[in-house]
Amino acid sequence: MNKAIELTNISKKFRGEIVLDDISQDFFSGKIYGLVGRNGSGKSVLFKIICGYIIPDRGNVVIEGKELGKEYDFPDNLGALIEKPGFLWNKSAFYNLKLLADINHIIDENEIKESIRMVGLDPESNKRVGKYSLGMKQRLGIAQAIMERPDILILDEPMNGLDSEGIDLIRNLLLNYKGENRCIIISSHNKEDLDYLCDEIYELADAKLIKNK
Repeated sequence: MNKAIELTNISKKFRGEIVLDDISQDFFSGKIYGLVGRNGSGKSVLFKIICGYIIPDRGNVVIEGKELGKEYDFPDNLGALIEKPGFLWNKSAFYNLKLLADINHIIDENEIKESIRMVGLDPESNKRVGKYSLGMKQRLGIAQAIMERPDILILDEPMNGLDSEGIDLIRNLLLNYKGENRCIIISSHNKEDLDYLCDEIYELADAKLIKNK
């Protein structure tokens, strides 16, 4: 089993308040991990540190054997959905993802369209994303995270706004990704989602990471 993410002594404070305190944890390929905690407990901060968006005050993040901040600034094989997805509201789903895909030039138009289909949206639709429901925007955010087929997925409340059909679709998508030996970390306030999907569940409380399952 490959070690996908290695956190060592991660600490972070904001305005004197300790948000993360000396957190060390390994995450392996072929597993889905759940992260729970009250609002403001630091879940999104931890996710952003793993993605390279926030620099910890202390500690190291190693992604697939390469240290963030030294060997690269952003992981090159990681897809993420953290907080609300940001898109050009006056453009279509395909236009938005094509714009992002053109940054790395890893995938072609057919692969972009397939990612949109995988989350239950129509890649040929010209409907502006600004007219999407919350659930449709969430589906598109997940499509953005998976479109380059990363080895690691970081998903903050991926079921937010989804109806029962959408929840079933995304659950199956994540389980299929796990079966392809990818590492997935999700946060959720829904215990049923976590119990159904996750191999291990951790709680972030009082700036510490505690294993629940």
